[in-house]
Amino acid sequence: MTIISWIILGLLAGAIAKFLLPGRDPGGLVGTTLIGVAGAFIGGWISSRWLDRPISKDFYDGTTWVAAIGGSLVLLIAYRILFGHSRD
Repeated sequence: MTIISWIILGLLAGAIAKFLLPGRDPGGLVGTTLIGVAGAFIGGWISSRWLDRPISKDFYDGTTWVAAIGGSLVLLIAYRILFGHSRD
């Protein structure tokens, strides 16, 4: 996959993570999508580095999607814990 594919995957993973974890986010829509992109990269890196699951070259690989969505969820939860009360 190219860098553009990872960005698109990250945007979609961020939207899915937002759907799975509803509520107000400190960063709004833009922050959530950027967290999705970062989560896709981090989830893919963790999957290939420590889980011994190489990154697939196919955009529609389920393992790649799970890693990207998982990374997005972890970053979104961490972001809410760190900056969750900044919009009150």
